[in-house]
Amino acid sequence: MSSMLSHVRAIADTMVTSPAHAKARTAIIDIGSNSVRLVVYDGPRRIPFILFNEKVMAGLGASLGRTGQIEPEAMERGLRAIGRFAHLCRDMDVRDVRCVATAAVRDAANGQEFIRRAKAMGLDVELLSGAQEAIAAGYGVLSGIPAADGIVGDLGGGSLELARVKDGAVHETVSLPLGVLRLPQIRAKGPGALERCVKKMLAKADPVIETGLPFYLVGGSWRALARFDMQLTNFPLPVVHQYAMTASRAEQLTRIVSHVGRARLKDIPAITGSRVPTLPDAAALLSVVVRQLKSSELIVSAYGLREGLLFEDLPPDIRAHDPLLVAAEAEGEAQGRFAGHGDMIDRWIAPLFLDDDGAWRRIRRAACLLADVGWRANPDFRAERGVEIALHSNWVGITAAERAMLAQALHSNFGGGAAVPAAIEGLASPAALKRAALWGLAIRLGQRLSGGAEGPLLASRLELVADTLELRLRGADADLFGEAVERRQRTLAQAMGVKYRIAW
Repeated sequence: MSSMLSHVRAIADTMVTSPAHAKARTAIIDIGSNSVRLVVYDGPRRIPFILFNEKVMAGLGASLGRTGQIEPEAMERGLRAIGRFAHLCRDMDVRDVRCVATAAVRDAANGQEFIRRAKAMGLDVELLSGAQEAIAAGYGVLSGIPAADGIVGDLGGGSLELARVKDGAVHETVSLPLGVLRLPQIRAKGPGALERCVKKMLAKADPVIETGLPFYLVGGSWRALARFDMQLTNFPLPVVHQYAMTASRAEQLTRIVSHVGRARLKDIPAITGSRVPTLPDAAALLSVVVRQLKSSELIVSAYGLREGLLFEDLPPDIRAHDPLLVAAEAEGEAQGRFAGHGDMIDRWIAPLFLDDDGAWRRIRRAACLLADVGWRANPDFRAERGVEIALHSNWVGITAAERAMLAQALHSNFGGGAAVPAAIEGLASPAALKRAALWGLAIRLGQRLSGGAEGPLLASRLELVADTLELRLRGADADLFGEAVERRQRTLAQAMGVKYRIAW
C-alpha cells in the first residue's frame, strides 16, 4: 500500500506535498526599524505553522533621519523585547533561533552598540545588508506565491527593498532609503518632492528595475493599506494574502487616506493602531512607485523577509513542494481517521473529472486531502465547518476564487448538497462553484462507500460511461453496496445530469 501511495504522489503533476517536518522548532527574531518581532515555527518544513507571534513597536529607526542614531529609549525598548523573546524561546524548547537586524541597526551610528548589548544577553545578531533583505523578501513572496512573476516591494521602517522574482528565483535587487519612518522628512519638502526623490533613486539604481510588471506588496504598512481597501470595497473574504488591486487603485487610496481622519482609521478592526500614522506616507510612496515602475497590478503577500529566510535554507527538493498541498495534507493527516486517505479519494474520483485543468486539479486534490477533517464536528454543522476551514485557515498559494472552490467542495462533501453557501457567492464563477460541488459530492460518495478506510476504494471503481455514472465493484465485494451508498450515487448522478448504475 505504501508503494502505491508513493506512486500516486509522484505522478500527480506539479503537485508535490510530502509534509516533511522540521527536526525541531525554529524561531526568527526580526529587529526592524519600526518593530521587533518574534515568530516561532513548527510543523512541515515547506510551510511551517506559526506557533507564537509577538511584536513590539520599538521604533529603533524613528529618529534615524534626524539624528543618525537609535534613541536611548528606543534602544532600551528593543533590547527588553529581544530579552523577553530569548527567554520565551528557551522555555518553548526552540533549538534554532535566528536573530536578524535590518536598516535601522545597519544605518545607525550606534547600531553596533545595540548588537554588542544583544550579544551580552546571549543573542548573536545577524546584520542583513540591503541586498540580503531584498533577496529574503523575494523568496518570502515565492514561498507563499510560488508562481509570482514581477517586482517585490518590501516596505519597512527604514528602507524599501525591490526584487525581481521569476521562475521560482530572485534576480535583480535594489535597496532604497525610503522606509515609512523616513518619508515624512522627504514629503515635508513640498508637493512633488517624494516623486522627484523616487524617480532620481530609481534612475541611479544598479541594476535597473524592470517596468510594466505586477507589483507584490510586502510589509505591515502596505498590508494595512490593503486591508483598508478591503473595507472600502466590502470584500467578502477577510484574507489579505494574494488580495489583488488594480495599479490605479494606489493613487485613489492615496487621496482617500489623506481625507480620512486617524480616528476613523483606528476604528477599522483589521488595522492596528500602530500602523495608522504610517498609512498616508505608505500610500503616497506606493502611488509614486507604481507610476515610476508602470506596474500592471498590485498583489499583496502576507509572506516576507522572515518566511524568505526559512525558505532560503530549504533544499531544492523541499522548496519545490506545493505549499497549499503540504498544508492540506498535514491538516488532513492530523484530523482524519486514516493515513493516506486523501490521496486515495483523489485517485478514486479523478476519472470523473478528466477535463479539469491543472489549476482545478490542484484545488480538487486539496479538497480530497481535507475530506475527513470534519468528522469530529457536530453533524449539524459539518458543512459550515468545511466552509470555515477553506476560507479562514492560513493557506497560501491560493487565490480568493480558489478558496471559494475549496469551500464549495468541502461544503458539499460534508452534507451541504450542491447549494452555494452565502459566504462564497461572488468569489468564484458559477461554473467553477458547480464543478467544485461535484467534487464534493463525489468525495462524499467515496466516504460513504469506504467508511474512510482504504480497502473499499481499492475494491471499486467510479467512472462515467457514456451518459451513466457507473460504480463498479468486484463480485466478492458486492456487499459493500447498500442503500446509503446508492443514495449518494444517485445524488451525484443527478447533479451531473446523468443516469447511474452499479456494475459487478
